[in-house]
Amino acid sequence: MPSSRNRKSPRTASLKSARRTSPKKAAAKKPAPKPAAKVKAAKAKAKAPARKGVARTYDAALAQAMAKDVARWRRETLEPVTAKMPLRKAEFTTDSGIPIPDLLTLADRKGEDLAEIGLPGEYPFTRGTQPTMYRGRLWTMRQFAGFGTPKDTNTRFKYLIEHGVTGLSTAFDMPALMGYDADHSMSRGEVGKEGVAISTLKDFEILFDGIKLDQVTTSMTINAPAIVALCMYIAVAEKQGVPMAKLGGTIQNDMLKEYIAQKEWIVPPRPAVRIVVDMIEFCSKHMPKWNPVSISGYHIREAGATAVQELAFTLADGIGYVEECVKRGMDVDSFAGRLSFFWDVHNDFFEEIAKFRAARRIWAKTMKERFGAKDPRSWLLRTHAQTAGVSLTAQQPYNNLVRTAMQALAAVLGGTQSLHTNSLDETYALPTEEAVTLALRTQQLIAHETGVDRVVDPLAGSYFVEYLTDEMEQRANDYIRRIDEMGGIIRAVEEGYPQKEIGESAYQYQREVEQGERIIVGVNGFKSESNEPIELLKIDERVHDEQVARLQEVKGSRDAAAVQTALAKVEAACRGSDNLMPPVLEAVKAYATLGELSDVFRKVWGQYREGGAF
Repeated sequence: MPSSRNRKSPRTASLKSARRTSPKKAAAKKPAPKPAAKVKAAKAKAKAPARKGVARTYDAALAQAMAKDVARWRRETLEPVTAKMPLRKAEFTTDSGIPIPDLLTLADRKGEDLAEIGLPGEYPFTRGTQPTMYRGRLWTMRQFAGFGTPKDTNTRFKYLIEHGVTGLSTAFDMPALMGYDADHSMSRGEVGKEGVAISTLKDFEILFDGIKLDQVTTSMTINAPAIVALCMYIAVAEKQGVPMAKLGGTIQNDMLKEYIAQKEWIVPPRPAVRIVVDMIEFCSKHMPKWNPVSISGYHIREAGATAVQELAFTLADGIGYVEECVKRGMDVDSFAGRLSFFWDVHNDFFEEIAKFRAARRIWAKTMKERFGAKDPRSWLLRTHAQTAGVSLTAQQPYNNLVRTAMQALAAVLGGTQSLHTNSLDETYALPTEEAVTLALRTQQLIAHETGVDRVVDPLAGSYFVEYLTDEMEQRANDYIRRIDEMGGIIRAVEEGYPQKEIGESAYQYQREVEQGERIIVGVNGFKSESNEPIELLKIDERVHDEQVARLQEVKGSRDAAAVQTALAKVEAACRGSDNLMPPVLEAVKAYATLGELSDVFRKVWGQYREGGAF
């Protein structure tokens, strides 16, 4: 009896037969003699980059043989099992509704174009923006920080740096995000509660005291008054002797997503986008290491969007900013290389990985083909990611550690360049030091103990991952085409199109949870009678009093005439077409407050109110 090693299954035999009869293989065995000219032409062709429709992953005979083998498998292996034990569901889909076939093989990828996948660090960057990825340098590990007074947050910054954080990430409180000072009536009860309280340059001086700004990168999550925060950061750096050209970091500054999802604004969309473009223009000339906008899908996803909607609407926002900059007369290659993106990482593991890969490919094609960018750096989608805050639960909060770990791993396998991991207690309050340390350790464990850092894009070539990447790209592009037909993303936002699409998705998700079609562990399944209590960070009401006292002290000691002169220059720039960065920077240095500058914007452009949508 022959050994099992030598026996051939029908599948093995059919595949080997296909390989033997492959025209490509036969030609490779006995190449015909070629004239010198033909040899030269063949060498030139081999050096040329793969073109769409030319390079295929699999030959037709091999794919056909596999299709026959799959048909046999369904008939002989699958059907007898499902006849005895039916599937759990009639249909399986991703969280975005993409159908998931029961089996994917090379037969399903017979039309695959190698150029669409490409190689790491090469167009269209499906496999990553760098040829070495984490073999060269690990992703930047950030932890969101910001609470209480500037001194409280400064202490937390230094704690995180001591524990291995490689980039600072700053959260601001709600009054600052909405353009109000700590002493405004609208700020009562909110000062320092969900981020650090900021009103004047003095607060920034305390916030970054003892932190050398030319040796760290800083991310600031602020949008409507982002221009004020950036100018304060520049002014603090200058006081340290660090010129703005040496500053590295990112300011979120994505106003389009505010109208779509997060709803923190001061003025209507068009003047808000004008301010964003002013900042992009200024930074492209004076701050070559700074990212003037972080185009954010995170808040779109947190509002209830699917992964496909997050991908589509975020890229559409990016296209909108590029269009406005080009209209301004800016060369696309002068600013595109400093645009950055910020993604949510949710629970559908493979869909999230595919989202990162599809995002890079769509953006590269858009910048090269739609906008004619010539610099390869302009084609790169530069990525920060954060695990999904909306997926965290108050019930059984230690489950959140597991959710965060899986989401962070998906981000790394998807090729993120920067990552923030949420803390287990964030459904209750801002994180404690212990919780934020565990969240950071999650990243460090992935980086140093799992081995996923040792290979570039390890899931490339997976039939399922490549299928999902293609599906994500196609479905996102369908949304982008619809937005183009409406006249662009600003017009679409004004008409409420993305908002309505997200609202519908959020409703469907919640309906599935409430009807038990979607299980949330600890919430509507596997519930416990009691939850283990956890320590929470509480913000003392002294924060409000301290902030107001410091603000009044600054107002009493500053040159009031200089402040009024500077604010008048800001108003003139708002009414005209001059770039707003220089006059706002002058006003900040004179210790004009965030609220005073925001009031100038309200005076010129009005305060925005959104209509309801049902």
